[in-house]
Amino acid sequence: MSIRVRYEKELQEVFNNLVLMCRYIEVAIEKCIKALTDLDYELAREVCEEDKRIDKLEREIEQSCLKILVMEHPLASDFREISAALKMITDLERIGDQAHDIAEITTKLGDDDSAIKLENITNMATIAIQMVKDGVQAYINRDLVLARSLDQTDDKVDELFRIIMADLTVHIKKNPDIADRAIMLMMITKYLERIGDHAINIGEWVEYAITGSHPKK
Repeated sequence: MSIRVRYEKELQEVFNNLVLMCRYIEVAIEKCIKALTDLDYELAREVCEEDKRIDKLEREIEQSCLKILVMEHPLASDFREISAALKMITDLERIGDQAHDIAEITTKLGDDDSAIKLENITNMATIAIQMVKDGVQAYINRDLVLARSLDQTDDKVDELFRIIMADLTVHIKKNPDIADRAIMLMMITKYLERIGDHAINIGEWVEYAITGSHPKK
């Protein structure tokens, strides 16, 4: 097997594991939001437990990338791809941590008699999940247009963030008794906003892998 063929095979393994890691994270976010809307504490605890497999996969991808860098002596463009993958898995792992944190907060919410609607939070989560998927797909497909579109998509996340925070503030002023619950929902909203930020980071590293230039450097 030639060095190039071996390199491409190892890089494909990195791609495959990145997609798998993204899928685990997608499922984690979906589950933690379902746990929130259904007040399903068992499902929330399941998300917390499954975060371990995301951490494990991050370590495996990191090891694969470092092995390629040490053993295959990649060309400049190949080096950028591997470096970008190493940066991306850090953001993906942090997204997994935030899904874990949302699930953990959910277990502390208690019964819901506050009449606080969660529709905007679930909409925010749906957009955030798509951003993560788009970031990874942009890397796999070397899609610069898709990578750069994440910043614009994040505007929708930020707008929902502002709407939700304002709405929860009104709820607290009207009924101070629900302040604790509202504040926990604010924390969940903040974690979703951070997920959007990490997805943008992924898009920026994709741009670096493709062009050799990081948009914020």
